[in-house]
Amino acid sequence: MPLHVQECFKYLNLKEGDFPISEKVSKEIMSLPMNPYVSDEEIEFIVGSLAKELRC
Repeated sequence: MPLHVQECFKYLNLKEGDFPISEKVSKEIMSLPMNPYVSDEEIEFIVGSLAKELRC
């Protein structure tokens, strides 16, 4: 979700359509949590969630 439409930035009074490139890119790119502190359990949850979503 682009920053300008997130609840925490609502005070900026921005709306969908204000940054069309950001909105387009946010629908085409998936960000995965990646850091050395992600546990095996969290990785399994992420993979399972993706598999359900993609119907693998």
